Amino acid sequence: MKGTPMTLPTYFLSHGGGPWPFMMDQVGHLYAKLDASLRDIPRQIGVTPKALLVITAHWEGRDFMLSSSPKPPMIYDYGGFPPHTYEVQYAAPGSPELAAQVKDLLEAGGHTAVLDAQRGFDHGTFSALYPIYPQADVPVVQLSLRYGLDPKEHLEIGRLLAPLRDQGVLIIGSGLSFHNLRAFNAAGASASHAFDAWLQQTMALPPQERAAQLMQWEQAPAARMAHPREEHLLPLMVVLGAAEQEAAAMPYHEDAFMGGLAVSSFRFGQAAA
Repeated sequence: MKGTPMTLPTYFLSHGGGPWPFMMDQVGHLYAKLDASLRDIPRQIGVTPKALLVITAHWEGRDFMLSSSPKPPMIYDYGGFPPHTYEVQYAAPGSPELAAQVKDLLEAGGHTAVLDAQRGFDHGTFSALYPIYPQADVPVVQLSLRYGLDPKEHLEIGRLLAPLRDQGVLIIGSGLSFHNLRAFNAAGASASHAFDAWLQQTMALPPQERAAQLMQWEQAPAARMAHPREEHLLPLMVVLGAAEQEAAAMPYHEDAFMGGLAVSSFRFGQAAA
């Protein structure tokens, strides 16, 4: 694939659990559909991005934070997995230049942003990206959520990031459409299906109505059962804001994940093919 000028879509990815791409011998049957959907993204966009901006559910700060190291380390932010998963590397370079540009965009829009040269890749980033770009050859910058988890604020920063799409930056929100770890099995099936159906209906609405309804996500069926805390949903607000006027597609969905859960990923903007 060649890097040619185009407006890239944005993605909200349900990133699965822990370091699953590095355990395919053990859990591959559980992640086959998610793995296939992630591996298909390069075909969907049709070009090699200049860089990736990942809004990760696994990082929050008093301000919006940006990873700015040229060589980000790894953060193994999970427990109870095989020893080798605490040694995996996703050696993609960082992009201090992109981090600084994002900081400028956010601050121009009235939001405080801070560069963090020590922040490493968390599993919301490297587990989602490894199937997409296994060679780790596309620069990556992570963007945090901000404490308070205000959906409107995160939609607003997405709007500020929209110009990056015309500059070859692929904007990815990494979270989960269902994230109740106490019911991450058949116990959560009913709630996940109710909330996922609402998400799909909301994504199909006209742009203005879609954004307004998403800001009221707590009123959705089974909302707080699906998201007792909304950090895994907020990346959706950001990537929607960055492609607010564009149609949504659902490149990944399954109804029986982990014993019956409904989970989905969404793309905003057209695929190349």
